[in-house]
Amino acid sequence: MANMSLKKNEMPSQAPDVRNKNFREVALGYTPETAIDEAKRCLNCKNKPCVSGCPVNIHIPEFIAKVAEGEFEEAYKVIAQSSSLPAVCGRVCPQETQCESKCVRGIKGEPVAIGRLERFVADYHNAHSTEKISKPEPNGHKVAVIGSGPAGLACASDLAKKGYDVTVFEALHVAGGVLVYGIPEFRLPKSIVSKEIEGLKDLGVKISTNTVIGKTMSVQELMSEEGFEAVFIGSGAGLPRFMGIPGENLKGVYSANEFLTRVNLMKAYKEGSDTPIQRFKSAAVVGGGNVAMDAARCAKRLGAENVYIVYRRSEAELPARAEEVEHAKEEGIIFRTLTNPVQIIPDENGFASKLVCREMVLGEPDASGRRKPIEKPDSNIEIDCDCVIMAIGTSPNPLIKSTTNGLETQKWGGIVADETGKTSIEGVYAGGDAVTGAATVILAMGAGKTAAKAIDEYIVSKNK
Repeated sequence: MANMSLKKNEMPSQAPDVRNKNFREVALGYTPETAIDEAKRCLNCKNKPCVSGCPVNIHIPEFIAKVAEGEFEEAYKVIAQSSSLPAVCGRVCPQETQCESKCVRGIKGEPVAIGRLERFVADYHNAHSTEKISKPEPNGHKVAVIGSGPAGLACASDLAKKGYDVTVFEALHVAGGVLVYGIPEFRLPKSIVSKEIEGLKDLGVKISTNTVIGKTMSVQELMSEEGFEAVFIGSGAGLPRFMGIPGENLKGVYSANEFLTRVNLMKAYKEGSDTPIQRFKSAAVVGGGNVAMDAARCAKRLGAENVYIVYRRSEAELPARAEEVEHAKEEGIIFRTLTNPVQIIPDENGFASKLVCREMVLGEPDASGRRKPIEKPDSNIEIDCDCVIMAIGTSPNPLIKSTTNGLETQKWGGIVADETGKTSIEGVYAGGDAVTGAATVILAMGAGKTAAKAIDEYIVSKNK
């Protein structure tokens, strides 16, 4: 029987005053009974609008119908036809602006909880499946993938399933890219990322860590000396941006990249960490995106009494997911909107001590469509803080650009690629944040899958 409730089933989670002191996952996941009940809210629309909102075109009504029947493994098989990282996407995709935004149930109530159901199905599979992944028959062709983030992993997965000998080159000592260094444990447990990567290895994908392409070898050397017939560049956008204000070089000032990498990848919150972060009383995080929310929530868990989000526009313009903003507020994060930093003042020991800001008002919309923030004269505000974290965006690392002859790039550093991922060099494709700048996990995966299809067509046509 259909469930015509106008509201989603709630996601059980840790209490805010408990979770803001630990790094365990916040959301606890649906039970089988809750998942079935939520799945019965789906109307199984004939034209399937939700699918058009998914960058990798998961057959959403089909997998949800299987959940409604209690056929969870069958539901997983449907998702796996399109997505190589369902347990990841079920947790970190902005479903509210993608698949769920197209859901018909959202017209007169809340949409079906597609993301929560995807997470449930993936977790159920990981906990119960004993089926071994069968390695495809080799086709005799080699492809290199640079970067083991979502774009690289999706590309590698699709190519491996076609029998390609795929090697993924990762600069860090652990595979996973932004999934392991950028997203906190309380949003995406690293054991889940490891599980997904082990599945790729079972398909035959080789992972070469501690390998910096552009330093250890160039893109051209991969093709001319190592025998790779094509290369996919999915190196992400990991180069932090700063505001250029006085005091950014003080002790206690971090880029969000450094701060989150220390916390997420190097476990700086644990006693005896090799890369500890100095404990602080108050932290100010500059920015309003998901990265800013992640950094602020980590700072709170590290023991800061006061943690501020400092954002130059109003709360309505915050680019972070509504869920992340809500969780941050519940956990005690203080939002200082319409506030723009202009200086960081040191204490007598050279550590950050105060963040000097100006009040802002919103003017006419700018090129992005958001109202432009305008500084109020003589409106200085001082925020006491011994830690400042800059979370105002990132850009692609220029290393590959500077070491790859003939690779066309944008002025801001992104690689120029067509809709298939093809770059200015024959046999070299690119996708994800390395092309678009920082975006979402699922968009990067979509780019990786698109490039995998183009690479396959390129190699097949070249060898006819």
